[in-house]
Amino acid sequence: MKEQFTTNTINLKSYSLSESDKIIVMYSKEKGLIKGVAKGIKKPTSKLGGRMDLLVANKMMLNKGRTLDTICQAEALNTFFNLRNDINKIFFAMYCSEIVANFGVENDPNSEDIYNLFYTFLEYISNAKTKEQSMLAVLKFQLKIMDITGYSTELNNCVKCTKPVQDENIYFSIEQGGIICPECAQNIVKKIKIHSKIKDFLNTLLKEDFNIPTKYDNLVTEKFLDTCINLLKNYIEYYSPKSFKTTQILEGIR
Repeated sequence: MKEQFTTNTINLKSYSLSESDKIIVMYSKEKGLIKGVAKGIKKPTSKLGGRMDLLVANKMMLNKGRTLDTICQAEALNTFFNLRNDINKIFFAMYCSEIVANFGVENDPNSEDIYNLFYTFLEYISNAKTKEQSMLAVLKFQLKIMDITGYSTELNNCVKCTKPVQDENIYFSIEQGGIICPECAQNIVKKIKIHSKIKDFLNTLLKEDFNIPTKYDNLVTEKFLDTCINLLKNYIEYYSPKSFKTTQILEGIR
């Protein structure tokens, strides 16, 4: 008898396996990154239907396989419907789903934290009323998933001399993983000059829970958010074990 298991999942991507079957790549709350065969999904009579669409959260029952599991049943938990009515939201969500796919692993010890963060992000961006709110969701997600996966940025002390950085104009080093004081920056070739307001803003978002409003939420502009997202996008790409495909699309909508 085949071993079955049930887990909460979010669909990340899919690709064809045969004329009627697809492989669905999912991130699960209990098991991290998993792949399952959706048999007959391409047929109009498929019982799985839209539950196998990308960016849908399901309670999934699967048969354990040697290399690939087989999807038996799927109960939709959240389709994030409002997300699908806005092209900007869709591309922002695709970008963040690729971060999950790139950093996620099988039997991930951080699976529950990553799943909950991704679910919260999708719900937040689905209900966002403005582009700025959507961009804020992306930024929060970038910061928090890097923190969970062990690549958190240092936003308080200089990564070289470890002293607190109080200067108005400071530097950020992708390779060093955080901020650098002006004095240490003289010996660093690759660095990005940023204003201390960016440091304070990112630090606040990192410390607060995802759904907790901050003093910055209604003050930040699209341009300011774009600068922060781009900074973290480059940081994430540098540490990602896989290359990104959605970042060029992201550039086009920011």
